[in-house]
Amino acid sequence: MRRADRLFQIVQYLRDGRLTTAAILAEKLEVSERTIYRDIADLIGTGVPIDGEAGVGYIMREGYDVPPLMFTRSEIVALTAGARLIRAWGGTAMAEAAEEALVKIRAVLPDDARSSAAKVQVHAFQMPELDAETRKRLDLLKAAVETHTKLDITYTTEDGTASMRSIRPLGLWFWGKVWTLVAWCELRQDFRMFRADRITSTTGAGHFREERGKRLSDFYASKDPNRPSNLTLSG
Repeated sequence: MRRADRLFQIVQYLRDGRLTTAAILAEKLEVSERTIYRDIADLIGTGVPIDGEAGVGYIMREGYDVPPLMFTRSEIVALTAGARLIRAWGGTAMAEAAEEALVKIRAVLPDDARSSAAKVQVHAFQMPELDAETRKRLDLLKAAVETHTKLDITYTTEDGTASMRSIRPLGLWFWGKVWTLVAWCELRQDFRMFRADRITSTTGAGHFREERGKRLSDFYASKDPNRPSNLTLSG
């Protein structure tokens, strides 16, 4: 979690008016109590009206609110619609994060903007193909991309042929109905795109380092962005 996000969360936890200890905040935010003490000292230094002390707890005086975010109507529509799309079609963790983002957006918007967000008539409904198992797999693939974790996968092609692949996950793409994983395939010694719903098993195979010719930037360089037909699924 970025420090700015952590400071925001501390303010949100203290806004309910209850005495909250550094230990509780540290547990919720998964950091040390020492970090919480530093964060609260910094918040107080910037003018946030927090009372209390180490070992006793902290409470925020009434009347303080986060300054309203200034979004245009179009920006509110884009943020709300985007969060709803991810909530419907993302992985389990992504969907939860999208829901939390909607809560945060509503919490800090001024009344008129909050009303505009509530009136956004752009909705998304979960596809039958996106079951709980696929959502969990998306979270796993996303984590593998972020941590540079090589995966051994079982992949089934359109004709039902199953194969084992060792891959370096590089990025996830959403095509409006299916998610695909961009990866370097050790078997083919080339870039491949794998449909997430056709990956039937995954096993972590250790950390990989970026190598020239096998990076996501190299994948982009090898493709003409004006010719989507170049982005073929693995076979």
